[in-house]
Amino acid sequence: MTKGVLSAGRPSAKADKRKEATLASLADRPAKKRVNIDLTYEEHQRLKIYAAQNGMTIKDILREQIDKLIDGDQA
Repeated sequence: MTKGVLSAGRPSAKADKRKEATLASLADRPAKKRVNIDLTYEEHQRLKIYAAQNGMTIKDILREQIDKLIDGDQA
């Protein structure tokens, strides 16, 4: 195709293929649920500082602690 020349086509046809690939890749992943909690400003700051000092994200810390809690219940 020459640069600058318009072509006819259905843009949605290309988008549908990308969507199929995305949906297929999601089929291998377990479903997730979002959980929200309320923290005081001070609690959030302390958690953020702890995460930074340990090279982690708040998400990493919370997931690790949840895993320990759940695994502890199964013992």
